[in-house]
Amino acid sequence: MKKTLLHKSRYGVGGAWLRFDGDNFEPLDFLDHPLRTGLLNIPDVSESELVRHFTDLSNDSHGADNGFYPLGSCTMKYNPKAHERYSKFDGFSAIHPCQPTEHIQGLLELLYTLQSYIAELTGMDYVSLQPAAGAHGEFAGLLIIRKFFEKKKQKRNIILIADSAHGTNPSTASMVGYECQIIPTTAEGLLDIPLLKASMSNEVAGLMLTNPSTLGLFEENIEEVAAIVHEKGGLLYYDGANLNALMGLVRPGDMGFDVVHINTHKTLATPHGGGGPGAGPIGVKHFLESYLPVPIVRRSVDGLHYVLNTHGENTIGQIKQYLGHVSVLIKAYAYIRSMGPDGLRQASQDAVLNANYIQYHLSDFLPPVFNKICMHECLLSGDLLPVSSYSFAKRLIDHKIHPPTLVGAGCVYFPNAMKNAMLIEPTETESKSALDEMIDVFKRVYLESLSDADYVNHAPHLGTIKKIPESTQLTV
Repeated sequence: MKKTLLHKSRYGVGGAWLRFDGDNFEPLDFLDHPLRTGLLNIPDVSESELVRHFTDLSNDSHGADNGFYPLGSCTMKYNPKAHERYSKFDGFSAIHPCQPTEHIQGLLELLYTLQSYIAELTGMDYVSLQPAAGAHGEFAGLLIIRKFFEKKKQKRNIILIADSAHGTNPSTASMVGYECQIIPTTAEGLLDIPLLKASMSNEVAGLMLTNPSTLGLFEENIEEVAAIVHEKGGLLYYDGANLNALMGLVRPGDMGFDVVHINTHKTLATPHGGGGPGAGPIGVKHFLESYLPVPIVRRSVDGLHYVLNTHGENTIGQIKQYLGHVSVLIKAYAYIRSMGPDGLRQASQDAVLNANYIQYHLSDFLPPVFNKICMHECLLSGDLLPVSSYSFAKRLIDHKIHPPTLVGAGCVYFPNAMKNAMLIEPTETESKSALDEMIDVFKRVYLESLSDADYVNHAPHLGTIKKIPESTQLTV
């Protein structure tokens, strides 16, 4: 076990003492009397020790910059470092969010253009950049749906959610006050159309769907699904968690979706951020424009400059301070501009190609759950493994590969019939040689599990934190 800073502490050893400008200024001069009678339990270490300590800790963290990260339905693609530099340009980083709009026309033009890019990418008519993350975008989208039906004086308190949709959907719908009804998938991994028809009623506000689904499959009957929902007056919500498979190829708006959110950290290569900052732009069809969260950047009437629309007729209001997470939105803009339409399309095609390449080469011992071409991620069965999928995945850590997504892990949930399934998403980032190395590691771990299952069952062996006994893990 590594030593903590408290264990490394030696009294009297410290880093630099930062003094304020001024004549003999001492912070304690502001205090009439000391408020603390004893010493703080703060470690005393030199600056070099401090830097080494945190650098060492950072090496224990796994990310797309230091290893293969095939976490299914999370799209851990590479984040271009040039985009970090762009977002720190003085024209962006040195402005204040309360500056008059006439002083920040360059930024407003960028955000206005980004709104139009996302609208074009998703097939929506209008976009708001307010939401701070994907789940926040979901929340805003469902608030729009709820207010839309309230204005129509229709009491619809049910949201249908595909069991193959992104795992945040039930939580978000519940937060907005909806009753959630889950629509299961068929043996082919597609939405159960007869059950959807039977579930649609005048009490249903809409259906939340991820396409491709978290089973890695494209909903082939999506036009029929849209017709069923719309026929009963409901709205179709698109969770953009897996939009990385469709950029420039198919647009949610053309499939019949009414509301869309995207995750810039997945589709547009902004950092995942460990909880923030993020961005989850939301798009809607024309009839829902007035419900979007504000402010939204618009062109002035004369078309010569950019203004902020802060008073939508039916707006759900402001859901984030100022203009949203601008630094993240700048990186999303930079990604779209650097890739261009052809580059975005190629990225999606490569993501699908990479997933199918992995599915094919691992099929001898990790056969696909659904024997068909997958989209950007492949769902593989671990039923043939001599160890659990959990143990198999943990052994990958010793080879500097992040485990794939397993049952009940985070943003996805598989039925009990798939308890040994693993969801692998390589993204377009990985080259063929990187995929081959990853496939080779999977094969070696499989052979190792045949010859020494006990060793694999107790993995990882090289990580700072070892395997947590399953009996002590939190279960839901």
